[in-house]
Amino acid sequence: MGIAILIASIIMGIVIVLLLKPSRQLVQLLLAFSGAYLLSMTVLHLMPKVFDGHSHQIGLFILVGIIIQTVLEFFSKGAEHGHVHGHEHGIPILLIVSLCVHALIEGLPLGQASNNLLLWSIVIHKVPIAIVLFTFLRASHLKNIHIYTLMLIFALMSPLGYLLSGNPWLMAHHQQITAVVIGVFLHIATAILFENSQDHQFNFRKFIVVLIGFALAFLGTQLGH
Repeated sequence: MGIAILIASIIMGIVIVLLLKPSRQLVQLLLAFSGAYLLSMTVLHLMPKVFDGHSHQIGLFILVGIIIQTVLEFFSKGAEHGHVHGHEHGIPILLIVSLCVHALIEGLPLGQASNNLLLWSIVIHKVPIAIVLFTFLRASHLKNIHIYTLMLIFALMSPLGYLLSGNPWLMAHHQQITAVVIGVFLHIATAILFENSQDHQFNFRKFIVVLIGFALAFLGTQLGH
């Protein structure tokens, strides 16, 4: 079920682009909502779980996650938080590889998660990213077969992480892996929320969307416990 939902999130992003042709402003609001939701779920749900009954050295793995995401974004140019700019000719290999590694990592804790809160956090994050990636690929003068193949590969990465999470070694290090994912999420969510403000001006619509994201995440954690 979880694998189908993860793949459906990418399909939803594609469908939104094809049918609704969302404006850049709307995509930025979707990203802001997903960033707020992801940050709230990370702080309210994931962090308490990884620190509960474990050494505070678990924080080192959170820092590792931040470092990993920083390196990935060097190659993806910030596509994870909607910062894909310009058009390219040919397949953007580094962009696709970095996004796939990111998607694989975030899927690794899913198999051992005690509820669906992490799954829905990833899904909410993936929809606007799929919109951004699909829009970028369509503007990159690629054939449709190449575009949809790349989107399929991207769509399968988190489910692959989900399947790999049953590996005994990964199961034994579930808390550390989750901590790494927390670091990845913190990097992405804060980038979405704080880098997208133009000239540091107050954006009322974005502020409301962020509050909604916070509120829904809080409600989700209360219902999920």
